[in-house]
Amino acid sequence: MTTPELSQEQQHFDQLIADDSRVEPTDWMPEGYRKTLTRQISQHAHSEIIGMQPEANWITRAPSLKRKAILMAKVQDEAGHGLYLYSAAETLGTDRDTLVDQLLEGKAKYSSIFNYPARTWADVGAIGWLVDGAAICNQVPLCRCSYGPYGRAMVRVCKEESFHQRQGWEILYELANGTPAQKQMAQEAINRFYGPALQMFGPPDDDSPNSQQSMAWNIKRFSNDELRQRFVDMIVPQAEALGLHFEDPDLKWNEERGHYDFGALDWDEFFGVIKGDGPCNEQRAQRRRQAFEDGAWVREAAAAYAEKYESADTSLIA
Repeated sequence: MTTPELSQEQQHFDQLIADDSRVEPTDWMPEGYRKTLTRQISQHAHSEIIGMQPEANWITRAPSLKRKAILMAKVQDEAGHGLYLYSAAETLGTDRDTLVDQLLEGKAKYSSIFNYPARTWADVGAIGWLVDGAAICNQVPLCRCSYGPYGRAMVRVCKEESFHQRQGWEILYELANGTPAQKQMAQEAINRFYGPALQMFGPPDDDSPNSQQSMAWNIKRFSNDELRQRFVDMIVPQAEALGLHFEDPDLKWNEERGHYDFGALDWDEFFGVIKGDGPCNEQRAQRRRQAFEDGAWVREAAAAYAEKYESADTSLIA
């Protein structure tokens, strides 16, 4: 049975949600709210960090110095996003070492899309346009998330993701307006990433039991299926502008609905990738663990410096 004090705290939390206000780290919050946010924000952070891999692999093979510089900037942005989000997750009471350990040990999930390989340079464009485009569609509403640190972090993340999407669009535009072989490479890339990009919004609403509660708490603003529909409506005209198309026989404008209809997605494949059976699951995990081990000396040096600084007479430090 709840105590009167706890009841007052719950009432205050409920009023914040009803008023569409922000919950801050010092506010009382239900344990379910804290747990949901910790899972969502940490998975988002993990996705940003793992998502560096397929594109970083192309930095040395980018077709020009300009493309290398742009791609390096993008990969650097993704690392920054991971750091913002780990910081936001820590405000909920779980330290960063624990969150990172969960990823390294395979106990934490990240977006399924990053378990697919970037086979060609055009795939880098498809990732920028489709994958980052889906991320923007999903994340812009998160700028209004009821949890303050997450919502504020997403404002900067979304601004940078818009650059990432533009970078992908430009790559595909150049290829689509190049030689027939280049245009075919661009077409094949979006064929590969169309389905997985649509799956990024999560399973259908009927198979997503946590979605309704997240919407009730104003963590999410739209359901998985609503966001997926928004994304399809956005990318079809963009594909036409590129001179490319999606190989979905069911994809067509529905005048009555005012939206595009699109075909069923392979949810068996989606859940298989989530469970670890994707093309690159093991490769991504091994690479992350190796990078963590290779960076041990940096963490040790930083810790030693911090300890030395804390033990020093700070009055002598200019």
